[in-house]
Amino acid sequence: MKRNGFSLIELMVVVTIVAILASIAVPAYTSSVRKSRRTEAKTAITDLAAREERYFATQNVYSADPIALQYAAAGSGASWPIAVGSYYSISSITVGAATATTPGTYTLQITPSAGSPQLQDTSCQVFQVDQTGKQSSQDSGGNDSSSTCWP
Repeated sequence: MKRNGFSLIELMVVVTIVAILASIAVPAYTSSVRKSRRTEAKTAITDLAAREERYFATQNVYSADPIALQYAAAGSGASWPIAVGSYYSISSITVGAATATTPGTYTLQITPSAGSPQLQDTSCQVFQVDQTGKQSSQDSGGNDSSSTCWP
């Protein structure tokens, strides 16, 4: 007599193989998605730096005002942090005034938004750019992770 179908052992072997493959694939996929979302932060901070430079070109000073940088409507009373996309927020802008011997400065900082899945991206928690174009980043421990986050 010939039997059709699969035995329980054969099915368990297949389920085990699928589980092993899933345990490898899901974390790798999640990591790749987090890395791809870093592009949002890099794009937003580059746009913000361009806005600072545009403002400097017309006013001869840098600004930390979201209205002056066109991130908010006049009279809205907006302040930082301001969300720039689904996953990141501009957390702060630090502006240094120009003196007779030194030019003005700024440091822009973008971090994952509250409740964003990017908070789990512990390698790249803070993205920064300054007026010289220097790009830097920090991991969740405050260590420099620029080589990982700005390849």
